[in-house]
Amino acid sequence: MKKNYLQAITLFLIFTVFTSCSDKDDEYTPVSPVVVDLTQVPYPKLSDYKFFEGDLKDLNPSLNVIPYEPSSALFSDYAHKKRFVWMPTGVKATFDGDAKILNLPVGSVLIKNFYYDNVQPENVTKIIETRIMIHKDSGWIFADYVWNAEQTEAFLDLAGSYVPISWKDENNVIRNVNYRIPSEVQCIVCHKERVEIPGGEVTTYIPIGIKPQNLNFSYNYGSETKNQLTKWIEQGYLEDGFAFPTPENTAVDYNDTSKPLESRVRAYLDINCAHCHQQDRHCDYRPMRFAYSETGNANGHTNMGVCVPTADMQDFPAAYNSIIKPGNVDRSMLYYRINTTDETYRMPLHGRTLIHEEGVALIEEWINSLTSCP
Repeated sequence: MKKNYLQAITLFLIFTVFTSCSDKDDEYTPVSPVVVDLTQVPYPKLSDYKFFEGDLKDLNPSLNVIPYEPSSALFSDYAHKKRFVWMPTGVKATFDGDAKILNLPVGSVLIKNFYYDNVQPENVTKIIETRIMIHKDSGWIFADYVWNAEQTEAFLDLAGSYVPISWKDENNVIRNVNYRIPSEVQCIVCHKERVEIPGGEVTTYIPIGIKPQNLNFSYNYGSETKNQLTKWIEQGYLEDGFAFPTPENTAVDYNDTSKPLESRVRAYLDINCAHCHQQDRHCDYRPMRFAYSETGNANGHTNMGVCVPTADMQDFPAAYNSIIKPGNVDRSMLYYRINTTDETYRMPLHGRTLIHEEGVALIEEWINSLTSCP
């Protein structure tokens, strides 16, 4: 009897311990270490936000910091980029159309790291800068963090600077660039938008790449591969219930040669040029409308400048008498501007000092495929 009693007590204690542990496990909810105090940001150091765990240079995201990638990337002197988004608990972005940036809630942060692989002479990866956009109550602000030589920390610096980089590219060719870290004023040029209000208009600052059309494809998260919009919904970062962009309204990867040539060109112009060349943006006084949603319709070729004269564009070489001259790159002003490093003429205005050789070849192939005006 005593033996049975002791066995019963033992079983009861074991059951109690396991039940207690199980209850505690059920109650435990991991908490993201990220710190974004809107009254204190931007912080002086990148590490102050706790976006990454472990060695900072590894860019290993903390809990609820999720990576993302647009279907086509803005050319930035061949720098690679790692992008992340973080949002505070209990809020979600909203959807307002395939071609419009997602409406991220106050407190959201977009994080973009610029780096080169195979940097010489050590043949190592080197992060140059981390650009951050933070959505405060008053609107979006910029914060740029410049990495130290030891790759242990990045420090707030909005003054702009240059970093000489020598790296070995994918073809084992040594290339060089005096990489330009933008100033806050230069950031504003690409990210500003004019908004009409009663009695006039105001200028606000907005992100560029986080549009449904750019995120509507599968991304490898390491543990799973999933459509990015689905991932944001499951993460609690995006409202559910909207229709995803249709294939024809989804921007393609301009590097993907399996896609139609014109779709690739439209995607290239969208990500590299449309943030300025659309209504209420920096270059809206020019006739081009390069947004992906504006180049796939009946006016698409005209919006891309096909046979549009350049007579109103002072100080350009007279030979370039059309924005795009079908079949003739030597008469196409757009081709000239993307194929020069002369700051007087080059496009985009900011973000590059080198010629994007692959982009130039893409535009040249497209121009040569055109045979007539719209």
